[in-house]
Amino acid sequence: MSTVTTASATREHRVTVRSLTARKRKAEPFTMLTAYDFTFARIFDEAGVDVLLVGDSMGNVVQGHDTTLPVTLEEVTYHTRMVMRGVRRAMVVADMPFGSFQVSPEDAVRSAVQLVKDGGAHAVKLEGGVAIADTIQRIVTAQIPVMAHVGLTPQSVNQMGGYRVQGRGDDGRHQVIEDALAVEAAGAFSVVLEGIPEDLGREVTERLSIPTIGIGAGVHCDAQVLVMHDLLGLNDWTPSFVKQYGNLGAQASKAARTYIDEVVNRKFPDEDHSYS
Repeated sequence: MSTVTTASATREHRVTVRSLTARKRKAEPFTMLTAYDFTFARIFDEAGVDVLLVGDSMGNVVQGHDTTLPVTLEEVTYHTRMVMRGVRRAMVVADMPFGSFQVSPEDAVRSAVQLVKDGGAHAVKLEGGVAIADTIQRIVTAQIPVMAHVGLTPQSVNQMGGYRVQGRGDDGRHQVIEDALAVEAAGAFSVVLEGIPEDLGREVTERLSIPTIGIGAGVHCDAQVLVMHDLLGLNDWTPSFVKQYGNLGAQASKAARTYIDEVVNRKFPDEDHSYS
């Protein structure tokens, strides 16, 4: 059976925590992409993407900030509502932005409830390992599925001194492993592994019973995630681990230039695009 047929055959079945766990047991990789609006959520859902992340990466690619730190809970909630309207099959995970879970576990639960109740998300994602294990446990106790995120955590950019590969050296490797084990023990149903060496990504994946989702963590993770703007060639710069699967930026620029030329030279609208 072709991969296209397989994707089509499974589109009618909603992706759930349980189905993703089963995919790991069967060694069947799954896919995750970011999405921030109805249109791209619909396109990716119909294409067969398994998980859509309403990422705080919107701070960079949608809002034009240098980091994800300015993104607010209300903004993620708003974008999650739009994404949910475009989805029939994919699981939708809402990022918990900086400041929405760091103050206390009680604040974290309130933030997670808002993303599920008002945004419609199926699950939430938050960054951190050992230090936030208790917070993850509290959210899970509130019956909200949690996707964890360890390794390079963008919300820690100031503490890390930039976006640096994590998990190098004995101490760094030990920390990533301890963080991953801690979030699994706390009840997370999956964990994003970002910006770590490939062999470490493989070791963590083999040690955990929950799915790992790699972004710059090598091919051995149970799933892969990319920011949609990187995937589609909508950014001027992309990290070295990103593969562009399209160049929509160049196509959009060409379309705009052609439109300008036709308007200036009174070629548009022509008879075919005017009412009589």
